[in-house]
Amino acid sequence: MDKRSVRDLELRGKKVLVRVDFNVPVRDGEVTDDTRIRRALPTIRHLLDQGARVALVSHLGRPKGEPDPRYSMDPVARRLEELLGEPVRKLDVAVGPEVERALEETEGGVVLLENSRFYPGETKNDPEFAAALAAPFDLYVNDAFGAAHRAHATTVGVAERLPAAAGFLLEEELDYLDGVLRSPERPFVAILGGAKVSDKLGVIERLLEVADRLLVGGAMCFTFLKAKGLGVGDSLVEDDYLGEARRLMEEAADRLVLPVDVVVAERMEEGAETRTVGVEEIPAGWMGLDIGPRTVELFRRHILEARTIFWNGPMGVFEIDAFARGTEGVARSVAESGATSVVGGGDSVAAVRKLGLEDRMSHISTGGGASLEYVEGRELPGVAVLPERGEV
Repeated sequence: MDKRSVRDLELRGKKVLVRVDFNVPVRDGEVTDDTRIRRALPTIRHLLDQGARVALVSHLGRPKGEPDPRYSMDPVARRLEELLGEPVRKLDVAVGPEVERALEETEGGVVLLENSRFYPGETKNDPEFAAALAAPFDLYVNDAFGAAHRAHATTVGVAERLPAAAGFLLEEELDYLDGVLRSPERPFVAILGGAKVSDKLGVIERLLEVADRLLVGGAMCFTFLKAKGLGVGDSLVEDDYLGEARRLMEEAADRLVLPVDVVVAERMEEGAETRTVGVEEIPAGWMGLDIGPRTVELFRRHILEARTIFWNGPMGVFEIDAFARGTEGVARSVAESGATSVVGGGDSVAAVRKLGLEDRMSHISTGGGASLEYVEGRELPGVAVLPERGEV
């Protein structure tokens, strides 16, 4: 990574605002998945070890620019304190004299500010709100890769007003993605799932420039299959993108690998009757909801040959058990490959965790949307605003 790192900062005695991504699932006042909190701990501990006074800021959920108790950071504060093993002082505000006072009074722990999206100025990157956020601090660290594709006050506005650097998690995310895109060990196999070609057109084009094979599953495969002239029943298809799908298949030739069989049903629900059919045999009135076992084996052969893998998106309707086997099969194959593997996207990551395979993946991204935009070649505002290493 070419950006200035938290390693490069003189931290002793400094007041540091850290943008973390604590947008975690909460149910009945308890954090149900603390992965993102855990991934931020190395940066937080480094700052404390170096003698900094630390405040953390994050969004949680989608409040509409005003306080909403459903999205309070209180449950996050409790879980963070357990994991960090240090006091966490949670504030009910993100700006104002209370922040400066808390920084002065807190030693040996951290301050957690209230949800940044309780303020309308956050998502608008309002200059006055950004200035108020920055006012009590000497330095800014961005460790929220999952929010780096948003030009918000906490990702861009504050970084424009304080000496800024990347945290360890942001650094790790960029290093792995750069390795995939710039210097992958070959063969490089990319795996894409999800619903729509339109959502990932730029990603597909970019990956076809660098990957030796692109394996396509999920509902998006049916747009490609229909573009080949096959009947796809009631499967999800983007008819407006059939021309694009044909163009991509022509340009990629055998580098773009499509399913050879699929699991179909008349209804997308638990308990529905299912069949496994070849892609040429999808019945009218039925919809494809997962890749089939022959496709899992086809994809497995390519995956086991790979030395670098990028995977984003499920192979089917993963939340329904009957349509989860394709995603699970791909997850097991990636884990067994021994390749450098980068996994991003909520359902892909959920499959890896469900199967207990996290430790067998090289890197699990905390930012599905951000990782896709980075792969596509789009500038991430929260990264672009950080100075290059060595810049004054």
